[in-house]
Amino acid sequence: MRIGELSSLTGVPTRLLRYYEEQGLLSARRETNGYREYADDAVDRVSQLRGLIEAGIPTAVIRDMIPCLCDPAIVDAPVIARELAETLDQRREQLERRISCLSRNRDAISAYLSRATVSP
Repeated sequence: MRIGELSSLTGVPTRLLRYYEEQGLLSARRETNGYREYADDAVDRVSQLRGLIEAGIPTAVIRDMIPCLCDPAIVDAPVIARELAETLDQRREQLERRISCLSRNRDAISAYLSRATVSP
């Protein structure tokens, strides 16, 4: 798919998609006319990138995490600074709290809808 279609499917502006590519977070094949051609899995990759960025993970760290994003069973364990490990651990805990809150809200909405009578 081309950059405009990827932008439409993900809601991410084309300039950000180009930035992700410049940062090594996203890759595209170039056609002979210079147009970018993204694989079908680019939609999932962009969604995952956005989630990590929204969680406060810097793009430089995300770039280092890419092998783990592609295959969580990576054998080679990366060596990272203690500060970075602590920061990522804090971010992970924040995500866990958000996930818990979202799950409770989803369950509350489901319970409400199951008890509610919908008017015709």
